Amino acid sequence: MMGATQRIAMWSGPRNLSTALMYAFAARGDCAVVDEPFYAAYLAATGTDHPMRAVVMAAQSTDPLQVAAACTGPVPGNMPLHYQKHMTLHMIPAFDRGFLRGLTNAFLIRHPARVIASYVRKRENPTLADIGFVQQAQLFDMVAGFTGQPPVVIDSAAIRNNPAQALSALCARLGIPYTDRMLSWPAGPKPYDGVWAPHWYGAVHRSTGFEDPEGPLPVLTGAAAKLCDAALPYYHQLEKHCD
Repeated sequence: MMGATQRIAMWSGPRNLSTALMYAFAARGDCAVVDEPFYAAYLAATGTDHPMRAVVMAAQSTDPLQVAAACTGPVPGNMPLHYQKHMTLHMIPAFDRGFLRGLTNAFLIRHPARVIASYVRKRENPTLADIGFVQQAQLFDMVAGFTGQPPVVIDSAAIRNNPAQALSALCARLGIPYTDRMLSWPAGPKPYDGVWAPHWYGAVHRSTGFEDPEGPLPVLTGAAAKLCDAALPYYHQLEKHCD
């Protein structure tokens, strides 16, 4: 059963259906959400050049300890649920990860061929570090280590194939009630979107629910194919823990 307050940290890489899933949790009515709270701290610490870098750094705290405190602190609106959309690549080794012990950690995965095909349309020449698979596997192992059991893993393909079934199973694993309000949301920007939304969220802003199942895997060539090959072992490591 759900306690008085539950903080759900959903760890994914970019282009993983992560924004749509955040919208689904926001649509519940009992859940506050936060969009990639460590983004500015990651940019400041690494010097990585991302689209809208200056705007992101001006909009969020760049202090990782301050961000972590907010993730484990009071929930906005005194909601019983706090859904936190996190990018695994933002959790660099220099950041203290102790705050994860105060969260219910779950992992959203997507086949790297689909991730890479989507990512390169927004930012060219990604590296393995950019797409977050290695970091996701490391965080998974860390959470499994301190909880004594594998954390929840859900594949974006399962959500696309049958949203109601996948989200109902996800909620059961998280120990929260499922509601079909999670299946739809209004089109357009959301007040809880990160300031980077104009660059990254065009498709999800046009949506009012989860899209239909995806077709065959995209065919990658050259550097993109090599990147996919490098990411696949980490994807398969977590895939085996999906229900």
